[in-house]
Amino acid sequence: PASAPARRQHGALRHHAYSHTLSMMRFALLASAAGRASGLGRRRGLAMANPTAQFKTSQGEFKVELFMDKLPVTCSNFKDLATTGFYDGLTFHRVIKGFMCQFGCPNSANAQSPVAGTGGPPGNTEFSLPDGSTVARDGGGNIPDELVAEISNEPMTISMANTGAPNSGGSQFFLNTVHNSFLDYFDERTPSKHPVFGKVVEGMDVVKAIEGVKTDARDKPVEAVRVESVTIVE
Repeated sequence: PASAPARRQHGALRHHAYSHTLSMMRFALLASAAGRASGLGRRRGLAMANPTAQFKTSQGEFKVELFMDKLPVTCSNFKDLATTGFYDGLTFHRVIKGFMCQFGCPNSANAQSPVAGTGGPPGNTEFSLPDGSTVARDGGGNIPDELVAEISNEPMTISMANTGAPNSGGSQFFLNTVHNSFLDYFDERTPSKHPVFGKVVEGMDVVKAIEGVKTDARDKPVEAVRVESVTIVE
């Protein structure tokens, strides 16, 4: 929060100065509180929208909203990989109709590689969070599990792939094409823990087209579905 002979006049001046000082204090404190509220709003994602990722693929384009406001570690890991070109040129290495489409292994640059689906980011690397702090990937390129938002693996959501072991997610993820609630970390029917960190907001038909491609006995597309680029828009 911020304001008789000669003696009375002096007292009035002192009172006016005191009132003026209080007014200025009130103004300064209100401005400070407003600034803190504005900053808090930005930190909570209230003042800006979540970033999106634009996928340009051999089947067409689709856009994903990243839930940065809910899963900053997982989304920032993805954003870092996308902006450094890690995903450019990779292929969907596992596609199962009526289930999901999996992507993000660096070994899938060679669509016929027998080890596509086993790779991840370089180990012992770092990426930044929206608040300016950093998170380190472990020696295997894995990030900490972020099991904080109860968002179900519904159709057209994007979810982290992992080996089933704790903290084993890296660069691979999958697009749910049906409601795979048994993959939710908060669903106790199975031990699977796959956190959802975004959803497709444009180009659902492209995702369905990818889901519908012909695959071999290993669930690998016969004709490679390649991602040319992933562009982050904030």
